[in-house]
Amino acid sequence: MANNPLKDKSYSFALSAIKLSRYLVDEKREFVLSKQVLRSGTSIGANIEEAIQAQSKQDFIHKLSISQKESFETHYWIRLLRDSDLISEKLGASLLDDCQELQKMLTASIKTAKANTTK
Repeated sequence: MANNPLKDKSYSFALSAIKLSRYLVDEKREFVLSKQVLRSGTSIGANIEEAIQAQSKQDFIHKLSISQKESFETHYWIRLLRDSDLISEKLGASLLDDCQELQKMLTASIKTAKANTTK
């Protein structure tokens, strides 16, 4: 199977979201925000996986767009966790960098798919 950087990056990010959620529950006893970041952080990759199996170009674009929305939601939760001192500045910066990289990759993929649809 061909290498898919977006799929690989989103899977790695989902693993980071799981580890972050476990840390928040076990070390900080934080249950609400941990579930939010877990849900949105893992949803990014799940929607990318769905997009790969899309039934049409429009379905593909739609699934990637959902993934992109989830990435922005995840970005929000990470900023909130960092700014409320539930995670360190260093961890927050690393997670935000990874999330922003996914956002850029998703934006590029959606733009390319839309451009190819009009051809």
